[in-house]
Amino acid sequence: MEEKKLLEVKDLKVSFFTPAGEVKAVDGVSYELGYGEVMGIVGESGSGKSVEAYSIIGLLQNPGRVIGGSITFEGEDILSYSEKQMQDFRGNKVSMIFQNPMTCLNPVYTIGNQLMEALMCHRSMPKAEAKKQAMEMLELVGINNVEKRMVQYPHELSGGMRQRVMIAMGLICHPQLLIADEPTTALDVTIQAQILELMKNLQKKTQMSIIFITHNLGVVAEICDKVSVMYGGKIVEQGLVNDIFYSPAHPYTRGLLRSMPRVDAEEYERLIPIEGTPIDLLNAPAGCSFAPRCEHCMKVCLNQKPAYTDLGNKHISACWLHAKDAKKEA
Repeated sequence: MEEKKLLEVKDLKVSFFTPAGEVKAVDGVSYELGYGEVMGIVGESGSGKSVEAYSIIGLLQNPGRVIGGSITFEGEDILSYSEKQMQDFRGNKVSMIFQNPMTCLNPVYTIGNQLMEALMCHRSMPKAEAKKQAMEMLELVGINNVEKRMVQYPHELSGGMRQRVMIAMGLICHPQLLIADEPTTALDVTIQAQILELMKNLQKKTQMSIIFITHNLGVVAEICDKVSVMYGGKIVEQGLVNDIFYSPAHPYTRGLLRSMPRVDAEEYERLIPIEGTPIDLLNAPAGCSFAPRCEHCMKVCLNQKPAYTDLGNKHISACWLHAKDAKKEA
């Protein structure tokens, strides 16, 4: 029996058309997300993680635009939505927690005003009922003294509290899909752990699906069911979280894991960085995007893009090493 899909992204292509040329920020990304599933999207800064997420929620800024592929949500084509349909979709069915809460919260409106606005706009809720639900949501995300917080402005709250307010704002209309764009990056590790625990508990309570965008593999291990690893605008490896951590197939994924400190290491281990710098998306290489930095680079890697190799159990990787191994086995 086929699993029900909440979201399906097929061969998505997003480009930014600049005076210097076309920047292929997302180049043929595909994945599926089921109901109640949590997927991590991992990769370095500039790999296309956030741009891909903004395409789903309809927040791509000019000169960026979707030039190919499809995004379907419960079988409906999101890319064909009118502005009015997208406004109804955004907030009601999908919402987003942005990377920097200080720049995403409006500095001239109180916290209460911003939370209530979502309910009054999307649910046509009376002001008194919206205020009650906003206060309940603030309590749910672990904010104390909610009556006082409701009348405060963003600059009066700490970074951790602002992040909790952003989570409350993302959840207040009970969306089916929450996109969290590096929601814990600017926080210290103690607050980060609290926010992750909070998101895990809320996900279990509400059974919503989450796309968790991060460059922190520790966060992925903590909260995700499956992982998509992005590099140079493409997904280079995808699979269940255990497969990615215990049987990484792509050299880039292995490099990310090698450069991450491990608390369970039996003895001192030297962290090995990934040599080189991310590719210039204005002048992307003809072959594999990771080839210039790869220790296993072969001639074919520089000239031809690798296809995905199915490694079993929904684990795929785009690398010529797998194609070579597959030929040997055949």
